[in-house]
Amino acid sequence: MKKITLTLLLLFIAGAAAMLAEAPSIYAIRNARVVTVSGAVIERGTVLIRDGLIQEVGTNVNIPADAAIIEGQGLTVYPGLIDALSTLGLPEFAPAAPAANGAPGGAVRTTPGAPAQQQQQAAQTRPAQGPEDRPQTTSWLNAADIVNPADRRIETARNVGFTTAVSFPNRGIIAGQGAVIDLAGEKAGDMVVAEPVGMYMTMGSGGRGGGMGGGFPSSLFGVIAYVKQVYLDVDHYKLVKAAYQQHPQGMKRPEYDRALEGVIQAPRILLPANRAVEIDRMLRLSAELKQKTVLYGGEQAYEMAAALKQAGTPVLINFKWPEPDRNADPDRPDSLRILEMRDKAPSSPAVLVKAGVPFAFYTDNTYTARDLNRFARRALDSGLSQNDLVRAFTLSAAEIFGVSDRLGSVDKGKIANLVVTDGDLFNEKTKVKYIFVDGVRFEPAPEPAQPARGEVAQ
Repeated sequence: MKKITLTLLLLFIAGAAAMLAEAPSIYAIRNARVVTVSGAVIERGTVLIRDGLIQEVGTNVNIPADAAIIEGQGLTVYPGLIDALSTLGLPEFAPAAPAANGAPGGAVRTTPGAPAQQQQQAAQTRPAQGPEDRPQTTSWLNAADIVNPADRRIETARNVGFTTAVSFPNRGIIAGQGAVIDLAGEKAGDMVVAEPVGMYMTMGSGGRGGGMGGGFPSSLFGVIAYVKQVYLDVDHYKLVKAAYQQHPQGMKRPEYDRALEGVIQAPRILLPANRAVEIDRMLRLSAELKQKTVLYGGEQAYEMAAALKQAGTPVLINFKWPEPDRNADPDRPDSLRILEMRDKAPSSPAVLVKAGVPFAFYTDNTYTARDLNRFARRALDSGLSQNDLVRAFTLSAAEIFGVSDRLGSVDKGKIANLVVTDGDLFNEKTKVKYIFVDGVRFEPAPEPAQPARGEVAQ
């Protein structure tokens, strides 16, 4: 009996050792083309990964004897791609169905209907009467607290080269706080890189994205007035709290307001703006609120580059360029204004580069290589360089959200989030060979074999 127990124990130890051997903590990608993004391209370099970090990058890197070596000849190493505005890891906020192309505002264009976390909606028993009710506000909701590693979209995004996402709750007027998350991990704590990194606002009216059953605010004018009132309330709230902290005796204790606390916590706000008039409106609102602001959408940014530069406001550009609605009535042609925007939207990134306006891309929940390559081709054909395209999906996104000290480029000391390809990114013939997230290696599932002519697919 003792012999059997000892044998089983030895088998268990051997199995555990084998498992550990399959997941080394040290990798060396050698003799590869390394696109650092932060500096010059290294044509024949080595990237050494240890314990989830980039330990060395260069042409003369000493490779430890216990490193798992990936021969990089013919391969290119890029920083892992960052989806700068998403709901990845937050499946309850994922789009329920595709929306019509060109829908105004809204980074992820979701179908209305809030998740269980939004207790405010469940508790709402009557339409909001005014700003004191804080309708459609869940500013305290933090993406880092509700990350779900089981979100099936994570693997899909990772397979095409995304290693990181900036994820936000996205329903209501003031929807909540975003977090930078890495797209791998067994639990939420493994995934969160930084939080909070911004507060997402939709500026929707009349229950758009909130489902509050009507009431105040019921128009864009009302929404803007409501947001302004929230920030006036924040100023008053901070003054009262400061006064109480200095002289609590004999003073009524101020009531805790979690909605205002969430607004105070936000390091920046995200405001929607696609058309030129919307960009102008949101820049004016940002100046009035005196808040650090990032605009998202940006379809008509090609007309507003000078104003964006003057305001010092970065833009998150929707990489899913506006296209004709396949279900549109053919007897009702689009207006000249819509046709012009559809034609010129892909030129916005190149115009912003020329004007010196910081920008990054988000995918609008598009994670197929075919679509990404198609959208990339439109941007490249409209004047954007390959280098600026890659930067907008990597280092620029990290800079906008204040995490460029750990993400966005292939540099020593940064998190080992990498994508290894057999050609240039966003080229239709290029295949992703390996993805590293926090130093853990993944390989995309092989594409299904296409049946030969005359054969029937199994």
